[in-house]
Amino acid sequence: MAAVPRRISALALLCASLLAGCGGGDGDARPAASTGAAAKAPGCRKVKAPAPRGEQNLKAARTPVPAGSTVVLQTSCGDIEIRLATARSPKTDAAVAGLVKSGFFDGLTFHRIVPGFVIQGGDPLGDGQGGPGYTVTEKPLSTLRYVPGIVAMAKTQTDPPGASGSQFFIVTGAQAASLPPDY
Repeated sequence: MAAVPRRISALALLCASLLAGCGGGDGDARPAASTGAAAKAPGCRKVKAPAPRGEQNLKAARTPVPAGSTVVLQTSCGDIEIRLATARSPKTDAAVAGLVKSGFFDGLTFHRIVPGFVIQGGDPLGDGQGGPGYTVTEKPLSTLRYVPGIVAMAKTQTDPPGASGSQFFIVTGAQAASLPPDY
């Protein structure tokens, strides 16, 4: 598989306790059983929390991403490899790949961890309110189901279906299965 040239380094830092040693080429991210601090999770190393970066004002990249491209999240609990859905979401994948190449995600945390549901990251403010300064919109498939391991872009309740910036979530439990596709 082709890899997006730059890895997202140190994404998750302290909050990666749910991700010990996950990864796979199928967009697969499996949660660990531990829900404690990263230092307590098996295979995790203790790291210092980063300072928030502030709001960003970027433009979405539009360069198409080759089929089979992957993004690797390097966390304090191990790497997570995510295969991009280039045929299904080309605009979103181009924007994400551009953020990866620019180093946007480096040093960010998972700011939202809900055991048995999701972990969410990609916010430069670290509180769930930040983004890259733009929105990309691609309507989600009506057949989309949120099962453990699925990675999807996050949006606010007021954004239209399929809107995204830099925030994403990884489904870690079956509780997310009842969410509508435009969640």
